[in-house]
Amino acid sequence: MRAGAHKQEPFISLNVKSRAITKYIAEEYAGKGAPLVITDSKKKKAIASVWMEVEAHQFDPVASKLGWELVYKPMFGMSTDQAVVEENEAKLEKVLDVYENRLSKSKYLGSDCFGLADLHHLPNLQVLLGTSVKKHFESRPHVNAWVADITARPAWGKVLALKG
Repeated sequence: MRAGAHKQEPFISLNVKSRAITKYIAEEYAGKGAPLVITDSKKKKAIASVWMEVEAHQFDPVASKLGWELVYKPMFGMSTDQAVVEENEAKLEKVLDVYENRLSKSKYLGSDCFGLADLHHLPNLQVLLGTSVKKHFESRPHVNAWVADITARPAWGKVLALKG
């Protein structure tokens, strides 16, 4: 990664977006296991889709920048840019305030059932929970309960076990 090889062939041709993959799998295998997509109501499906978009366009960019600065740069022997951290922590707080409001009315972001909107948060959450940014999640009771719930899912435990 340090040399940028992940942004060149043959790696660039393998770049398939995980959100598209998970959506395809959830729809293709909807009858097997826990449903991750809403199919019983157009309105409910639209609400769930909105929260998937919020994750992709509001949470992910901020969380990715924080993860890069706080975890990956130090891992590669690079210096953390504290100004970038502060800027993105402020952005994260705004996103989490919106989440706190939503989660005061619904157990999960997209509905009262765990779904793709929640699932898509897990990789970045796992990274951020190992940093000082964790306090922003913990200081919001509904967000904190949601994070505890989704990170305690048995399937996520199996994913983490694969990482070693």
